[in-house]
Amino acid sequence: MTRAELDAALLAAHAADDRRALVGLYRSAAETSGSAEASAFYLTQAYIYALDTGDPQAPALHARLKAEGRER
Repeated sequence: MTRAELDAALLAAHAADDRRALVGLYRSAAETSGSAEASAFYLTQAYIYALDTGDPQAPALHARLKAEGRER
C-alpha cells in the first residue's frame, strides 16, 4: 500500500468510525513512517484504538511502545 493509499484508508476509517480497522492502519503507518517521532505517534494511536476495541494486539503494541522508550 502506498503512503497516499494508507492516508486515504486512515481518513476513510475515521469517517466510518471503523476503530478496528484503525488499529491495523495506524500500526502500518508506524512501520512505514520514516521517522521515530511519527512512528511513535502512529503506534500510540494504534495502541489507543486497540485498547478501545479490546483488540488482542494491545499488549504487543504496549510492549513496543515501552521498548522504544515511549511508555513507562
